[in-house]
Amino acid sequence: MPNIKSAIKRTKIIEKKTMQNNMVKSAYKTAVKKFETAIESGNINEAETLFVEATKKIDQASSKGVIVKNTAARKKSNLAKKLNAAKA
Repeated sequence: MPNIKSAIKRTKIIEKKTMQNNMVKSAYKTAVKKFETAIESGNINEAETLFVEATKKIDQASSKGVIVKNTAARKKSNLAKKLNAAKA
């Protein structure tokens, strides 16, 4: 445990930021899982709307610095491939 007042404050801020980052990360992972379950069940119309939501959540996570820009692009690309394969 830190003894200095500024170090105590920094640990509180770090804990708060970590919780916020985990919320963003959880939100995009949940959106991706919903999309993948819709693809597996064969519901293409629902999957298309969930694809838009999942890409939006991934972009938000990327803009907040929770995930790296290239990681976000790779995840969106993989989702698009799954959607196009399901359509075909």
